[in-house]
Amino acid sequence: MLVHEGATRSIGTDLRLGCTLAAVAGAVNVAGFLAVGYYTANMTGNLSALAVGVGDGGMVSVLSCAGVLVAFVTGGCIAAVLVGMGRRHGLPAVHAASIALEGALLIALGILSRVLPAWMEAGGLGYGLGFLMGLQNATVTHISGARVRTTHMTGMLTDLGMELGQWLLDPGAARVRERLRLHGAIIACFVLGGVMGAAGYRGCGVRVLVFMGFGLVALALPGLWRAMRR
Repeated sequence: MLVHEGATRSIGTDLRLGCTLAAVAGAVNVAGFLAVGYYTANMTGNLSALAVGVGDGGMVSVLSCAGVLVAFVTGGCIAAVLVGMGRRHGLPAVHAASIALEGALLIALGILSRVLPAWMEAGGLGYGLGFLMGLQNATVTHISGARVRTTHMTGMLTDLGMELGQWLLDPGAARVRERLRLHGAIIACFVLGGVMGAAGYRGCGVRVLVFMGFGLVALALPGLWRAMRR
């Protein structure tokens, strides 16, 4: 699911990819919120909070939200650069490598956040998670041809509503049913991941990020192994 691109991807491949990484994004989003007080996987709320901060003159809120937004965009930029450079040099499994990098950095962030001074922990954790969510979202968007998004659900819910309307008009359309299943499952997995992230954070604090990171590395290893064997 982290190797096939374009016409070689099936709805089942997108389903496995979307559900797995949406669960991770949901867990990171909730754990990040409980840790630092703002969301790191979707940026709509942070943009609104930035606007409120500007209107109220709250510079701390403005700088915090702006930092997360810049980190998210930077993560997306780095993902595009990594994939582009990998293709330019003929490197296989560049998307799997990107997800493995996300996992490794998530492990490092979970460890470092425990030793950082208190005044650095919130900013480092928030900006770091924002960067990693931007990296993940850009990677998944690229490999799926923008059919799958995993870090924010507004687009998924919009697509779900449109497909429900299409299904009501033509209940027998197989393609519509497939996409209903895809988007419905991704939304459900994001919520389930959020529940698990909240439970994990309350149980072991920021260390839950380390477990998530190892999960992402394990997810990427089959694609990397397949590329190495070639």
